[in-house]
Amino acid sequence: MKYLFISLIALFMVACGDAPKMENTEVVKAQTGDYDPEAKLAELGITLPDVSPPVANYVNTVRTGNLVFISGKGPQKDDGTYIEGKVGADLTIEEGYAAARLTAVQSLAALKAELGNLNKVKRVVKVLGMVNAVPDFRDQPKVVNGYSDLMVEVFGDRGKHARSAVGMGSLPSNIAIEVEVIIEVE
Repeated sequence: MKYLFISLIALFMVACGDAPKMENTEVVKAQTGDYDPEAKLAELGITLPDVSPPVANYVNTVRTGNLVFISGKGPQKDDGTYIEGKVGADLTIEEGYAAARLTAVQSLAALKAELGNLNKVKRVVKVLGMVNAVPDFRDQPKVVNGYSDLMVEVFGDRGKHARSAVGMGSLPSNIAIEVEVIIEVE
């Protein structure tokens, strides 16, 4: 009975805003434990590149409430060029997978530029992977797995997401894949 009474008082204090306040970093640590996607990137040997400015009249990210919408990103290499070609003709499934993984790095760079710190990510919500493929190609999910697998490697269970993997007759500049994503943040 004593513990029930103490729990009720603590709950009342939280509801009324009278509970002791913790610093934001302490709150994040209390909620997340060892969750540190930036450390995971370092462990994987991934350095996020600078974010390229948009090539038309749009922005890299839009934040509304606790959601961040990331514009379609492609497989941009360190030298600024892209992995190009159609999967099923110019690229194998494995090469498409690698292009999708590189695209995930571009999305993470845009997300970090928006948030300042990837520890603020609560959940990868939805991924739309568009694969530049020949008309009879049927393994788009195997290609887009390159993107999804990296998100799960970096964010753990928070990286698991709803997803669509579709084939396209062409993509801008003949890039191999384009992915857009919705992220829930603190």
